[in-house]
Amino acid sequence: MTPQDHKMGVETLDAEKQNAAHEEYSAEVLDKKGNGDYSGAVAKSDPEEIKLVKKLDKWIMPTLWLMYWLNYLDRNAITLARLNGFEEDLNLQGSQYNTSVSILFVGYVLGQIPSNMIITRVRPSWYMGGFMMAWAVVSSLTAVAQNYTGALLTRFFLGIVEAPYYPGALYMLSTFYTRKELATRISILYSGNVLASAFAGLIAAGVFEGMDGLAGIKGWRWLFILQGAVTFVVAIVACFTLPDEPLTTRWLTPEQRQLAHDRVLRDTVGQKGDGNPWSGLREAIVDPKVWVFIVLQHLHLATNGFKNFFPTIVNTLGFNTTVTLVLTCPPFLIAGALSILWAKSSGHFNESTWHITISKIVATVGFVLACATMNVGARYFAMCVFTIGTYGVNSILLAWVGNTCGQTREKKASALALANVSATLSLIWTPYLWPKSDAPRLAYEVDAGQAEQEDQTDRFRGYAILCLLDMNWNLGRDRPIYPEVFNTMPKTYGYYD
Repeated sequence: MTPQDHKMGVETLDAEKQNAAHEEYSAEVLDKKGNGDYSGAVAKSDPEEIKLVKKLDKWIMPTLWLMYWLNYLDRNAITLARLNGFEEDLNLQGSQYNTSVSILFVGYVLGQIPSNMIITRVRPSWYMGGFMMAWAVVSSLTAVAQNYTGALLTRFFLGIVEAPYYPGALYMLSTFYTRKELATRISILYSGNVLASAFAGLIAAGVFEGMDGLAGIKGWRWLFILQGAVTFVVAIVACFTLPDEPLTTRWLTPEQRQLAHDRVLRDTVGQKGDGNPWSGLREAIVDPKVWVFIVLQHLHLATNGFKNFFPTIVNTLGFNTTVTLVLTCPPFLIAGALSILWAKSSGHFNESTWHITISKIVATVGFVLACATMNVGARYFAMCVFTIGTYGVNSILLAWVGNTCGQTREKKASALALANVSATLSLIWTPYLWPKSDAPRLAYEVDAGQAEQEDQTDRFRGYAILCLLDMNWNLGRDRPIYPEVFNTMPKTYGYYD
């Protein structure tokens, strides 16, 4: 027997042992605890496990949350800079500003999939912390841009170095949290994005009011400099607070490391053992479920493009710059709080399809209302409604991807990266749906300039709902008629109905 054959045999035995452990665990849950649901997911009851999860929350969530908060602040500072003379100072003409926004996501597309293939082979803590330092530097360099070319270059490279963060964070969460825990944690993580949207305007208002012209530097340039400096400091801290893998996390005791490893292993659907990055990518590409998620993510984020222009949208209400920046805050605060509660409900009931569908319906109502009136109060209310509906989807959908496509950690990482790349692709073309010339109805420009402005976004939501129902049917069709038989079988997917 050659060494290679021996290695393959060992890997096969390891995979068989892991599958056997998963089956044994599922049966044990049903026979002894009685609280396993149809997918094999189990609520925590062991005091040591509860203590472990609290410790994970204490270390992982604040760091990832702060990183995401700064990630969004840095890449979306350009939308606030627009209100302080960014276009005029760089002499941007026509759609050049829109291109400066969209070019960032070209960098994201190029960086996300390779990054999540690499992260399974390196120390995630240093990897993500290092890239955070890089995006801090690149973001700060936006302050020295003098023309359209400078803006394009900094935005493109900012996309490249920011790309590893979000899919990497999702991968990290999925290696430490179970199916019942994951949606809520992703929602808490995503609240960093939401609250950054909420407070970005307030931060910018303070910088523009207090530092505009200081040392001969415009306020928008100070905004990029200050946010980049804070990001760099946090990146250094993140290198030491983020974990790598359950069995190597330095701030866990040996017993906690083993427990962290075992509980996720037992909860992982259809565990096959580890492979290599290329095999994980190949498995993800040939899995039809991954492609449904890819389409879902693209359709969802296509209706979420308003967030890159939200300060401009609110500006159409007719208030001055300071009031406009303050008014950007409440919709995201409300959406952030409700999205966490909505994700918690999804995790509690192990249900995704109808939670996402209801959120889509709420968002559609908000956009239709926005298109139907020019009344200032009604329009601002509509902004709150479509923000709530849109942000209610994100964490649930991404948790569903991780729960369903996690047969190996490489496949899980690749599936999450593919879903995020698909979402990012929509953000390349959606900025062109918001030309400045279409104000004041700019806020509701959802059909690339056609008269029926709400029609295109409604179609995207309709297609997304069809994809949801298709995924629901595909995941559910293999479920046997007799639950007592189904519950003792190896689990090949996460919750579906």
